[in-house]
Amino acid sequence: MRTVPEIDLTNPDLLRDPHAVYGSAREQAPVARLRAPGFGPMWAITRHAEGRAVLADPRFELNANSYQRPDVPADCVPYLRTMQEMDGPEHARLRRLVAPAFTTRRADEFRPRIQGIVHTLLDALPPARPVDLVAHFVRPLPMEVICELVGIPVADRPRWREYGAAVAAGHGQAFADAIPNIIAGARAVVAHHRAEPADDLVSDLLHTEDAELVTLVWHLVLAGQTPTALIANAVHALLTHPEQLAALRADPDLMPNAVDELARWCGPQLLTIPRYATEDVAIDGVLIAGGEPVTVVIAAANRDPRVFTDPDRLDLSRTGSHLSFAHGPHFCLGAALARVQTETALTALLSRFPDLALAQEDVVRVPDPATWRLAALPVHVG
Repeated sequence: MRTVPEIDLTNPDLLRDPHAVYGSAREQAPVARLRAPGFGPMWAITRHAEGRAVLADPRFELNANSYQRPDVPADCVPYLRTMQEMDGPEHARLRRLVAPAFTTRRADEFRPRIQGIVHTLLDALPPARPVDLVAHFVRPLPMEVICELVGIPVADRPRWREYGAAVAAGHGQAFADAIPNIIAGARAVVAHHRAEPADDLVSDLLHTEDAELVTLVWHLVLAGQTPTALIANAVHALLTHPEQLAALRADPDLMPNAVDELARWCGPQLLTIPRYATEDVAIDGVLIAGGEPVTVVIAAANRDPRVFTDPDRLDLSRTGSHLSFAHGPHFCLGAALARVQTETALTALLSRFPDLALAQEDVVRVPDPATWRLAALPVHVG
């Protein structure tokens, strides 16, 4: 059995520069071991080819153990099991039902409404300078988009903004406290749309059973916050790589490709949600026993030199298959929508604020070995 590198998730070097620490493990072996006090050991796949294979392998499944179950009232429990923790025929059936609402074409059709939300938020930036883009732009944006997508009545949206803030803050008490309200709101939305269908996602999916549709709406609120960290990371990356920013300003048509490269280079998700082996599986001579958890280290796989030339360099003209939206049956359903949000946000920022610049050299990131996200992003907008 080959030597397996161990990664301490509490290592300050990891929290400061996860790409370096995870990358070092990748160059030692394609399989590593994650450890932390109070946290059971977990296998970690560090390389792109092996990670892509695991994400598509039915022997590694998402299940209830993959998720932290918050303590919620009994009437909320039936709605906690989202499509993410389903596998096999059950997952395939539900995904087939909702996938047409999340195609690239549908995301592009929704682009004008996202553009309206983006410009409304930018119009409302506070006059005080510098401006924290996390607090005043990228954090509220995804919830505004979800409200528009789902068809949340305008009068109810202030409450949903509070839910979004609780979700974006992480899986703490505020998040657990918000879940009953999110689910109650989702139930009300479904009931409203059954009575008065409209031009939105819920109306498109009224053929779905109520319980499944309510679960989908609350799952959208949860998963739909991902662009918050991606957009913030992308803005910071562009402002610290002036040659790439200049290339993007010179060629706006580069934006779709640029978003994919930014997702590869500074995507917020460092580790995939753990999967569990359904049987003994050997990967590169390392035996993963049935029932053991496995994660793919996206931060390492996305900078694997076996796949990407000069992988630590940000290159907005680069093409390649990154794993930031996962792979296989659980490829992120909202990937097209996340791309359009990020494209629209960056396009508006760069066009409206030609002198956009960081207000301080050092930024503060949330110390988390699983996500790469900014606590704040103070900028000068000109």
